[in-house]
Amino acid sequence: MITTRRLTMDDAPALAKLVTANREFLKPWEPARTEEYYTEDGQREVIEAQLLLQASGNAEVHVIELDGELAGRIMLAGIVRGPFHSCSVGYWVASSANGRGVASAAVAAMLRVAFDELGLHRVQAETLLHNHGSQRVLARNGFERIGLAPKFLRIDGEWQDHVLFQVVNEGWEG
Repeated sequence: MITTRRLTMDDAPALAKLVTANREFLKPWEPARTEEYYTEDGQREVIEAQLLLQASGNAEVHVIELDGELAGRIMLAGIVRGPFHSCSVGYWVASSANGRGVASAAVAAMLRVAFDELGLHRVQAETLLHNHGSQRVLARNGFERIGLAPKFLRIDGEWQDHVLFQVVNEGWEG
């Protein structure tokens, strides 16, 4: 069974093990990481920062579980209210969960959080041009390609172009 739940400080040891075990698998898709990132203390720092964003209403951060075991992380980031009522979704799954529908189910769960619980109008996502797996995850969840952002994020040590996607909550009344 694939579920998501809110991230807690208690997740630091398991996340440290998971990011360490998946270091090479995730490297091409993520920003360059310090050695500290792969430690329990490093994960506690990451979690602390993300929980502060969550407490301020600027993010919703979850872990992804597969059959009760940690399999990744997913986050609604940059939550903006007012005329936007929008956010961006980002996620990763462990290599052992890759290609098994885990990311697709997690994105579906977070869309329910974004639209049903947070009352947002729009969710955006960005992928590297060659990240066809992530693009399939987004397509399965109703995202449409809306453009290209040149040199959008510094991934694996280089500024890289990203394809932009969005899904709109058509029933949103505001």
